[in-house]
Amino acid sequence: MDHTVFIGPLLILFFVLLGIGFRGFEKLKGFTYTIMIFASVTAAMFYPVFFQEMGGFKLSGLITPLLQIIMFGMGTSMSLRDFHGVVKMPKGVLIGVFCQFSIMPFIGYTLAKSSGFPPEIAAGLILIGCSPSGMASNVMSFLAKANLALSITITAITTMLAPFITPVLMGWLAGEFVEVNVWGMFLDIVKIVIIPIGAGLLFNKYLGGKMKWLDAAMPLVSMIGIAVIIVIITAAGRDNLLSIGPLLILLVLFHNLSGYTLGYWMGKLFRMNESDCRTIALEVGMQNAGLASGLAKEMGKIATVGLAAAVFGPMMNITGSVLASYWHRKPPKDEAAT
Repeated sequence: MDHTVFIGPLLILFFVLLGIGFRGFEKLKGFTYTIMIFASVTAAMFYPVFFQEMGGFKLSGLITPLLQIIMFGMGTSMSLRDFHGVVKMPKGVLIGVFCQFSIMPFIGYTLAKSSGFPPEIAAGLILIGCSPSGMASNVMSFLAKANLALSITITAITTMLAPFITPVLMGWLAGEFVEVNVWGMFLDIVKIVIIPIGAGLLFNKYLGGKMKWLDAAMPLVSMIGIAVIIVIITAAGRDNLLSIGPLLILLVLFHNLSGYTLGYWMGKLFRMNESDCRTIALEVGMQNAGLASGLAKEMGKIATVGLAAAVFGPMMNITGSVLASYWHRKPPKDEAAT
């Protein structure tokens, strides 16, 4: 409408005030962070220049170290006990890992082929599908009264397998859209995920509980880090978002909801109980969008390949919160009977 000088600040203020207002309602409080992401993304769309470079330093250079900090925080909240579920719940873990690295990659490939997007943007749909699950799925599993122990184990296993599976899937499915250096992507995932999580595990083992200020700060640092990453990607890909944004949002939403639906019914197919089916649904539908963003940055294609991840992150938090709230009000039958 050519009135950005007025519309931009008003929209940003609207989302900020809406987020503050949500804090006053117990049922809406969980959406405050997502609303603040909307405010940040709006600022990046209207004023992209402020989020691209500062004093000659390209802000995209912050993405990898921020992800390493986030992954370190993830490691500090984990322990070797999180991997014991492989022995205690082998069926659930096997099904969860299989669904994670089959359903989402192939849905992403199908969407990329049918989207009509430029190749690099289409490849981003495959990249988010080939990524492992993240910590957000654990939070949603807890809220949904799903099997939290199974959720944590699947997240841990898929994250550890990501260096080996994600590059191979990308080379296979996305190779026709964009050049994929499989070995380079393996090293990138090791650098971004495995080393920081390993350091976090060691920290938790030897210093866990001795630095309580750090334990308390890491969730907030992670939230801020994710917001900064999304804003940087949004600013870098603003022009592309303006041209294909609505369709990209629609396809990402379909990708996300398909993961929940197919994950849940795959659990039913293998005769898993309701709690475990909810866990599989959330693990499959919620991806590690941060890792996908970092890999896009390492590929030097943050403004194209990274766009789907930037949209997927906030989207899955909204849909995941809604689904978890719905399931929270409908306890599994076996739990309701006790």
